[in-house]
Amino acid sequence: MSDIYSATFIFSKKEYDQSFFDLDSRIVAIASQTPGYIGCDHVEDIQQNRLINIYYWQGRDGLEQLVHHPIHRQAKAQYQQWLDNYQVIIAKVEQVYQSQDHQHPLTPFTTTLGPR
Repeated sequence: MSDIYSATFIFSKKEYDQSFFDLDSRIVAIASQTPGYIGCDHVEDIQQNRLINIYYWQGRDGLEQLVHHPIHRQAKAQYQQWLDNYQVIIAKVEQVYQSQDHQHPLTPFTTTLGPR
């Protein structure tokens, strides 16, 4: 089995317009078509005015395809229109723990990556 990777995008928000939402939707669609794509989480931290998107892949190929895709590069070039700043964290997932009734994109990997 290939390693599992996550890419966490943390955005400190300015004002979003329809162009931002259109571009973000396109990136989500592109990511979901890359090899090894497992799923994603979207979290909004209202107190700190942050948006957090976490994508998961089995293997690095899909992650690399997303990072180098022209639409992702366009978003990166235009980020100052919608964001004060951003951070990206790429991580290898070592283990997944969860309660039995929790549903998550990594749920199928709980027993193969580590103990429950």
